[in-house]
Amino acid sequence: MTAPVLVYSGAATHTGRRRALNEDAQLASAPVFIVADGMGGHEAGERASAAVVDEFATLVGREALSLDDVRQTLARAREVVEHLATSGESRAGTTLSGVVISSVDGLGYWLAVNIGDSRTYRLADGEMERITVDHSVIQELLDSGELSPEDAPHDSRRNIITRAIGAGSTGDADFWLFPAEQGDRMLICTDGLTSEIGEARIREVLQSEPDPQRAAAQLTAEAVQAGGRDNVTVVVVDAVSVASRPGTIVLSDVDDDTRPRESLNGGVR
Repeated sequence: MTAPVLVYSGAATHTGRRRALNEDAQLASAPVFIVADGMGGHEAGERASAAVVDEFATLVGREALSLDDVRQTLARAREVVEHLATSGESRAGTTLSGVVISSVDGLGYWLAVNIGDSRTYRLADGEMERITVDHSVIQELLDSGELSPEDAPHDSRRNIITRAIGAGSTGDADFWLFPAEQGDRMLICTDGLTSEIGEARIREVLQSEPDPQRAAAQLTAEAVQAGGRDNVTVVVVDAVSVASRPGTIVLSDVDDDTRPRESLNGGVR
């Protein structure tokens, strides 16, 4: 059996200039591409993010994953992180964002998952689109019109998230399912990247550097150079070929802009 999406990927991480500990974790091995940004201090965040990645690592090597696969793994991860709290790490928590390779009727799809303020983007046909929506106070203020996009990066509440795995949160993850296309470039990152570099520059790097590993390393280095106020983790995934029918891998000629992206949180986005 051939995987519905064949990919090349790269990943990079850095502690940053102001932190003593890197509480980020990442996994970039088909069919799973995720980042997790731990929180809690005193190594609690490091253990929380690592625990989530360890649970998803059990899925590595499979051809494709279903929504149930991801939900069940997420539930196990939440149990592990909650156990950290009962063991004395009451503030342990982490974000989670990324994509897994999925399949619908033999066709190649991306299944995105997000909880917290790490992000997943897609670069396709020269356009970069943010797939995920931050679970943060800033995002809620933007949605309500109480805060402008220009003021958001400087607002003192920019680091407050409203959902997490652990940290006392019971909020659910969001999911999106959308067709993969040959040439898609997926970017998964913690907020240590997006808080230092604007989306215009991120897009420039993704467009100019064809190698996913070098692209991930360059974005990470630029975030550190720009200030490095937080841990930075970047995963870049390129769709090399995509299944268009059961058992067949071909170059896609479908413009994804004409096809809706289904939000599994209710409705079409």
